[in-house]
Amino acid sequence: MALYVLYESASGYGLFLAHGIDEIGQNTEAVRTSVTDLNRFGKVVKFVAFTPYGSALDALNQCNAVSEGQMTDELRNFLENSLPKVKEGKKSKFSLGLAEPKLGSHIFEVTKIPCQSNEFVLEILRGVRLHFDRFIENLKPGDLEKAQLGLGHSYSRAKVKFNVNRVDNMVIQAIFILDTLDKDINSFSMRVREWYSWHFPELVKIVNDNYLYAKVAKYVDDKSQLSEDMLSGLTDIVGDEDKAKEIIEAAKASMGQDLSPIDLMNVKQFAQRVMDLAEYRKKLYDYLVAKMNDIAPNLAALIGEVVGARLISHAGSLTNLAKCPSSTLQILGAEKALFRALKTRGNTPKYGLIFHSSFIGRASARNKGRMARYLANKCSIASRIDCFMDKSTTVFGDKLREQVEERLDFYDKGVAPRKNIDMMKSAIETADGKDNDEPKAAVNGDANEEPKTENKKKKKEKRKLDEEKVEVNGLSGEDGTAKKKKTKKSKDVVMEDVPSAISEGKSKSKKKKSRTEDSD
Repeated sequence: MALYVLYESASGYGLFLAHGIDEIGQNTEAVRTSVTDLNRFGKVVKFVAFTPYGSALDALNQCNAVSEGQMTDELRNFLENSLPKVKEGKKSKFSLGLAEPKLGSHIFEVTKIPCQSNEFVLEILRGVRLHFDRFIENLKPGDLEKAQLGLGHSYSRAKVKFNVNRVDNMVIQAIFILDTLDKDINSFSMRVREWYSWHFPELVKIVNDNYLYAKVAKYVDDKSQLSEDMLSGLTDIVGDEDKAKEIIEAAKASMGQDLSPIDLMNVKQFAQRVMDLAEYRKKLYDYLVAKMNDIAPNLAALIGEVVGARLISHAGSLTNLAKCPSSTLQILGAEKALFRALKTRGNTPKYGLIFHSSFIGRASARNKGRMARYLANKCSIASRIDCFMDKSTTVFGDKLREQVEERLDFYDKGVAPRKNIDMMKSAIETADGKDNDEPKAAVNGDANEEPKTENKKKKKEKRKLDEEKVEVNGLSGEDGTAKKKKTKKSKDVVMEDVPSAISEGKSKSKKKKSRTEDSD
């Protein structure tokens, strides 16, 4: 059986014939060694046909179709014109070798051309790729490399769809730096406290905040020079005049030792460095909040910017986080505890990084696990919306946060929450540009629709009864009021029914008597 090989190059489709090869003698190792030699390879593989692409856009479309396993019209026409005709009802005497098995199955479904893809075919295609420029006569030396470079760039751009504002790597780096800064600022602040306490030990108990302590230490400098004239400056730093007076009084009776001017200068410089780090930490936090609102606005609205950034950082990217199921997202960050529990057959952890969310802290001890499971479900939905939605909006995150709040009230107070489908419908309507009050009015209208219809039915029935009463009163016309006529009519009906019932009873008794007499 003859073997034709289809090669999809950057400049067009090429068809080659591998002749003189038996199926039994197909040795992959022998082909692999003979591929590098053009003389040996050219005796086995012969060039059959070649069709170039019309333009760069056409090349990109053909490349996309091949990667998706679809046969285009151009490829079908090329194969039908270049390959031998296959008669209906007869077995074909050739097969087509391809690198993509999906493309081969699609070609066989449409054209009934038998296709194959195995190691032998791949080795032949490797040799064709290596000597392709030798088979095509009119191809210049640098044309194929240029076509490959241009097609590779256009294919990558089309697949990636790069957006500078949606780069989640910046969030990952920012949250790493934020965590590092928190540790460094805490350790440096403790060093400032310990260093300056040799000179002014009473200040530690008065000022608890690390940033304020560094500010006060830099402002006071030498405690012996602290006087009432510096009260206004201390008040601006501390924010409390009583605390500023307490600092001045403590400096007068301080038990600390004196420091040399060089030591005090070094303490001031180190305190300034700690202040600079604390201010940079605030700026970095604002940057992280802004980036999270651009990259994952719904996740940030649901669980917060810092916790959302930690989840993205731990997963590796927003796309990886969107691919995670809610059960994985729930214990993300607690992998050590999970594997330890699996190893010792103990209880598995209920939450990981989402424990830092305020919802878990607000839930009671018995409901923390249930709340973590529900919150992980909503975080999974929010991350998928942020990852795959083109338009940036926080509507879905706000609605999901409302759902978590309602679920928290349901666990604590028993208040029934709204359904997820109603919340998502209202979020979609709001995202499409409608007012926020419209979906709420629609929901309330659905709830009150049934009692309104029942009241209307009752009113209609009352009106019909009144009309019937008026008609009856008009026909009788004897009494003055409608009530009297109604009572008289009812009495007449009763009196008419009574004698008829008595007469029926008498006739029945007579029949019974006659039957008894006949029997006697």
